[in-house]
Amino acid sequence: MAITETAYAKINLALHVRRRREDGYHEIETVFAFVDDGDLLTARPAAADTLHITGEFAPAIGAPFANLVSTALGVLPRSGGLAVTLDKRLPVAAGLGGGSADAGAVFRIVREASGLPDDWSARAARLGADVPACVESRTCIGRGTGTALEPADDVLAGTAVLLVNPRTPLSTGAVFDAWDGIDRGPLPGGDTRLMAREGRNDLETAAITLCPVIAEVLEALRASQPMIARMSGSGATCFALYEDDAARDRAAAMIERSRPDWWQMRGFLR
Repeated sequence: MAITETAYAKINLALHVRRRREDGYHEIETVFAFVDDGDLLTARPAAADTLHITGEFAPAIGAPFANLVSTALGVLPRSGGLAVTLDKRLPVAAGLGGGSADAGAVFRIVREASGLPDDWSARAARLGADVPACVESRTCIGRGTGTALEPADDVLAGTAVLLVNPRTPLSTGAVFDAWDGIDRGPLPGGDTRLMAREGRNDLETAAITLCPVIAEVLEALRASQPMIARMSGSGATCFALYEDDAARDRAAAMIERSRPDWWQMRGFLR
Protein backbone atom coordinates (compact mmCIF):
# COMPACT_ATOMS: atom_id res chain seq x y z
CA MET A 1 0.00 0.00 0.00
CA ALA A 2 1.42 3.36 -1.05
CA ILE A 3 1.77 6.32 1.32
CA THR A 4 1.83 9.79 -0.25
CA GLU A 5 3.01 12.93 1.53
CA THR A 6 3.46 16.53 0.38
CA ALA A 7 6.77 18.11 1.37
CA TYR A 8 5.29 21.51 2.16
CA ALA A 9 7.28 24.55 1.07
CA LYS A 10 8.74 26.38 4.08
CA ILE A 11 8.83 30.15 4.26
CA ASN A 12 10.22 32.44 6.97
CA LEU A 13 7.67 35.11 7.82
CA ALA A 14 10.55 36.80 9.65
CA LEU A 15 14.19 35.82 10.12
CA HIS A 16 16.33 37.68 12.65
CA VAL A 17 20.01 36.75 12.79
CA ARG A 18 21.40 37.56 16.24
CA ARG A 19 25.04 36.42 16.22
CA ARG A 20 27.66 34.12 14.77
CA ARG A 21 28.51 31.22 17.05
CA GLU A 22 31.97 29.82 17.64
CA ASP A 23 30.91 26.52 16.03
CA GLY A 24 30.24 28.32 12.74
CA TYR A 25 26.47 28.30 13.05
CA HIS A 26 24.30 31.35 13.71
CA GLU A 27 21.82 32.14 16.46
CA ILE A 28 18.52 33.03 14.82
CA GLU A 29 14.93 33.85 15.71
CA THR A 30 12.45 33.00 13.01
CA VAL A 31 8.79 32.38 12.30
CA PHE A 32 8.42 29.23 10.21
CA ALA A 33 5.29 28.95 8.09
CA PHE A 34 4.31 26.41 5.46
CA VAL A 35 2.50 26.58 2.14
CA ASP A 36 -0.04 23.89 1.31
CA ASP A 37 1.95 22.75 -1.73
CA GLY A 38 5.46 21.52 -2.48
CA ASP A 39 7.32 18.40 -3.50
CA LEU A 40 5.44 15.09 -3.57
CA LEU A 41 6.73 11.83 -2.07
CA THR A 42 5.20 8.41 -2.62
CA ALA A 43 6.50 5.41 -0.68
CA ARG A 44 5.79 1.69 -1.00
CA PRO A 45 7.07 -1.25 1.09
CA ALA A 46 10.22 -2.79 -0.40
CA ALA A 47 13.00 -5.20 0.49
CA ALA A 48 15.47 -2.28 0.71
CA ASP A 49 15.35 1.50 0.59
CA THR A 50 15.39 3.01 -2.90
CA LEU A 51 14.89 6.54 -4.18
CA HIS A 52 13.68 7.60 -7.63
CA ILE A 53 13.57 11.33 -8.40
CA THR A 54 11.32 12.89 -11.04
CA GLY A 55 10.00 16.38 -11.72
CA GLU A 56 11.14 19.71 -13.10
CA PHE A 57 13.97 20.18 -10.61
CA ALA A 58 15.18 16.58 -10.46
CA PRO A 59 18.36 17.36 -12.47
CA ALA A 60 19.45 19.80 -9.74
CA ILE A 61 19.46 17.11 -7.05
CA GLY A 62 22.63 15.25 -8.03
CA ALA A 63 23.32 11.76 -6.69
CA PRO A 64 20.07 10.32 -5.23
CA PHE A 65 21.76 8.86 -2.16
CA ALA A 66 23.31 12.20 -1.28
CA ASN A 67 19.74 13.51 -1.00
CA LEU A 68 18.17 14.29 2.38
CA VAL A 69 15.41 11.78 1.63
CA SER A 70 17.95 8.96 1.65
CA THR A 71 19.67 10.42 4.70
CA ALA A 72 16.36 10.61 6.56
CA LEU A 73 15.56 7.01 5.68
CA GLY A 74 18.96 6.04 7.05
CA VAL A 75 18.43 7.57 10.50
CA LEU A 76 15.00 6.04 11.17
CA PRO A 77 14.90 2.43 12.43
CA ARG A 78 12.44 0.20 10.56
CA SER A 79 11.90 -3.50 9.97
CA GLY A 80 11.62 -3.16 6.17
CA GLY A 81 12.62 -0.91 3.32
CA LEU A 82 10.75 1.78 1.41
CA ALA A 83 10.77 2.48 -2.30
CA VAL A 84 10.36 6.26 -2.47
CA THR A 85 9.56 8.38 -5.50
CA LEU A 86 10.27 12.10 -5.09
CA ASP A 87 8.52 14.46 -7.50
CA LYS A 88 10.80 17.48 -7.17
CA ARG A 89 8.53 20.49 -7.77
CA LEU A 90 10.34 23.07 -5.62
CA PRO A 91 13.51 24.78 -6.88
CA VAL A 92 16.75 23.74 -5.19
CA ALA A 93 18.85 26.13 -3.03
CA ALA A 94 15.87 28.47 -2.97
CA GLY A 95 15.18 29.39 0.67
CA LEU A 96 12.13 27.10 0.80
CA GLY A 97 13.65 24.33 2.88
CA GLY A 98 13.08 21.94 -0.01
CA GLY A 99 15.48 19.22 1.13
CA SER A 100 14.40 19.70 4.74
CA ALA A 101 10.75 19.54 3.70
CA ASP A 102 11.46 16.30 1.83
CA ALA A 103 13.12 14.87 4.96
CA GLY A 104 10.18 16.00 7.07
CA ALA A 105 7.82 14.18 4.72
CA VAL A 106 9.93 11.02 5.13
CA PHE A 107 9.49 11.26 8.91
CA ARG A 108 5.70 11.48 8.45
CA ILE A 109 5.73 8.52 6.04
CA VAL A 110 7.68 6.40 8.50
CA ARG A 111 5.42 7.54 11.35
CA GLU A 112 2.38 6.32 9.42
CA ALA A 113 4.03 3.10 8.27
CA SER A 114 5.68 1.93 11.48
CA GLY A 115 5.98 4.75 14.01
CA LEU A 116 8.87 7.04 14.97
CA PRO A 117 11.43 6.52 17.74
CA ASP A 118 11.04 8.63 20.87
CA ASP A 119 14.13 10.67 19.94
CA TRP A 120 12.88 11.51 16.44
CA SER A 121 13.27 15.26 17.03
CA ALA A 122 16.98 14.91 17.84
CA ARG A 123 17.44 12.69 14.78
CA ALA A 124 15.69 15.33 12.65
CA ALA A 125 17.90 18.13 14.04
CA ARG A 126 21.04 16.23 13.04
CA LEU A 127 19.86 16.34 9.42
CA GLY A 128 19.52 20.13 9.31
CA ALA A 129 18.30 23.12 11.26
CA ASP A 130 14.96 23.33 9.38
CA VAL A 131 14.12 19.63 9.53
CA PRO A 132 12.43 19.48 12.98
CA ALA A 133 10.01 22.25 11.97
CA CYS A 134 9.37 20.54 8.64
CA VAL A 135 8.30 17.27 10.26
CA GLU A 136 5.02 18.76 11.48
CA SER A 137 5.06 21.58 8.88
CA ARG A 138 2.96 23.88 11.04
CA THR A 139 3.62 27.54 11.86
CA CYS A 140 6.00 27.87 14.81
CA ILE A 141 8.83 29.98 16.19
CA GLY A 142 12.39 28.70 15.86
CA ARG A 143 15.29 29.81 18.05
CA GLY A 144 18.90 28.79 18.52
CA THR A 145 20.00 27.42 15.16
CA GLY A 146 16.29 27.04 14.33
CA THR A 147 15.82 23.67 16.02
CA ALA A 148 14.44 24.98 19.35
CA LEU A 149 10.75 25.23 18.47
CA GLU A 150 7.95 27.09 20.22
CA PRO A 151 4.23 27.35 19.39
CA ALA A 152 3.10 30.53 17.68
CA ASP A 153 -0.16 32.44 17.97
CA ASP A 154 -1.03 31.71 14.37
CA VAL A 155 -3.67 34.00 12.89
CA LEU A 156 -2.46 33.66 9.28
CA ALA A 157 -3.53 30.07 8.53
CA GLY A 158 -5.45 30.05 5.26
CA THR A 159 -3.82 33.27 4.01
CA ALA A 160 -3.25 33.38 0.24
CA VAL A 161 0.46 33.27 -0.66
CA LEU A 162 2.49 33.61 -3.84
CA LEU A 163 6.05 32.29 -4.15
CA VAL A 164 8.36 33.61 -6.86
CA ASN A 165 11.88 32.43 -7.65
CA PRO A 166 14.07 33.85 -10.45
CA ARG A 167 15.48 30.35 -11.12
CA THR A 168 18.81 31.33 -9.62
CA PRO A 169 20.17 28.94 -6.97
CA LEU A 170 21.76 30.57 -3.93
CA SER A 171 23.97 28.87 -1.36
CA THR A 172 22.76 29.23 2.22
CA GLY A 173 26.35 29.18 3.50
CA ALA A 174 27.43 31.94 1.16
CA VAL A 175 24.55 34.18 2.24
CA PHE A 176 25.25 33.67 5.95
CA ASP A 177 28.94 34.36 5.29
CA ALA A 178 27.95 37.66 3.65
CA TRP A 179 25.76 38.75 6.59
CA ASP A 180 27.18 41.94 8.10
CA GLY A 181 27.19 40.60 11.66
CA ILE A 182 24.97 43.36 13.07
CA ASP A 183 22.35 42.27 15.62
CA ARG A 184 19.27 44.33 14.75
CA GLY A 185 17.19 43.02 17.62
CA PRO A 186 14.80 40.21 18.50
CA LEU A 187 11.54 39.10 16.98
CA PRO A 188 8.62 41.28 18.05
CA GLY A 189 6.05 39.71 20.32
CA GLY A 190 2.43 39.11 19.39
CA ASP A 191 0.65 36.97 16.86
CA THR A 192 2.02 35.86 13.51
CA ARG A 193 0.49 38.75 11.59
CA LEU A 194 2.23 41.26 13.84
CA MET A 195 5.52 39.36 13.76
CA ALA A 196 5.37 39.21 9.96
CA ARG A 197 4.54 42.91 9.61
CA GLU A 198 7.09 44.20 12.13
CA GLY A 199 9.76 41.56 11.59
CA ARG A 200 12.38 41.42 8.87
CA ASN A 201 14.76 39.08 7.06
CA ASP A 202 18.29 39.97 8.11
CA LEU A 203 19.75 37.96 5.21
CA GLU A 204 17.97 39.96 2.52
CA THR A 205 20.72 42.54 1.94
CA ALA A 206 23.46 39.90 1.82
CA ALA A 207 21.44 37.76 -0.58
CA ILE A 208 20.75 40.69 -2.91
CA THR A 209 24.47 41.48 -2.96
CA LEU A 210 25.14 37.95 -4.19
CA CYS A 211 22.04 37.68 -6.37
CA PRO A 212 20.79 41.15 -7.44
CA VAL A 213 17.72 39.81 -9.26
CA ILE A 214 16.14 39.20 -5.83
CA ALA A 215 15.57 42.96 -5.61
CA GLU A 216 13.63 42.77 -8.89
CA VAL A 217 11.47 39.94 -7.55
CA LEU A 218 10.68 41.91 -4.40
CA GLU A 219 9.89 45.02 -6.43
CA ALA A 220 7.49 43.05 -8.64
CA LEU A 221 5.73 41.52 -5.64
CA ARG A 222 5.47 44.82 -3.78
CA ALA A 223 3.97 46.46 -6.87
CA SER A 224 0.99 44.13 -6.44
CA GLN A 225 0.21 45.75 -3.05
CA PRO A 226 0.26 42.64 -0.86
CA MET A 227 -0.09 42.51 2.91
CA ILE A 228 3.63 41.77 3.05
CA ALA A 229 6.39 40.81 0.60
CA ARG A 230 9.72 39.41 1.81
CA MET A 231 12.54 37.10 0.87
CA SER A 232 12.29 33.62 2.40
CA GLY A 233 15.23 32.11 4.28
CA SER A 234 18.51 32.71 2.48
CA GLY A 235 16.76 33.28 -0.87
CA ALA A 236 16.39 33.56 -3.72
CA THR A 237 12.66 32.79 -3.39
CA CYS A 238 10.46 35.65 -2.25
CA PHE A 239 6.86 35.46 -1.06
CA ALA A 240 3.89 37.77 -0.75
CA LEU A 241 0.76 37.40 1.39
CA TYR A 242 -2.62 38.65 0.18
CA GLU A 243 -6.01 39.33 1.70
CA ASP A 244 -7.64 36.85 -0.67
CA ASP A 245 -6.81 34.44 -3.49
CA ALA A 246 -8.20 36.76 -6.16
CA ALA A 247 -5.61 39.42 -5.29
CA ARG A 248 -2.90 36.76 -5.26
CA ASP A 249 -3.96 35.42 -8.65
CA ARG A 250 -3.97 38.91 -10.18
CA ALA A 251 -0.44 39.43 -8.90
CA ALA A 252 0.68 36.07 -10.26
CA ALA A 253 -0.77 36.87 -13.68
CA MET A 254 0.89 40.31 -13.72
CA ILE A 255 4.30 38.85 -12.90
CA GLU A 256 3.82 35.99 -15.36
CA ARG A 257 3.22 38.50 -18.16
CA SER A 258 6.35 40.51 -17.39
CA ARG A 259 8.66 37.66 -16.31
CA PRO A 260 7.48 34.35 -17.75
CA ASP A 261 10.92 32.89 -17.02
CA TRP A 262 10.45 33.15 -13.24
CA TRP A 263 9.12 30.16 -11.29
CA GLN A 264 5.88 30.63 -9.34
CA MET A 265 3.78 28.66 -6.88
CA ARG A 266 0.40 29.74 -5.57
CA GLY A 267 -1.12 28.42 -2.38
CA PHE A 268 -2.38 29.09 1.11
CA LEU A 269 -0.58 29.04 4.46
CA ARG A 270 -1.31 25.87 6.41
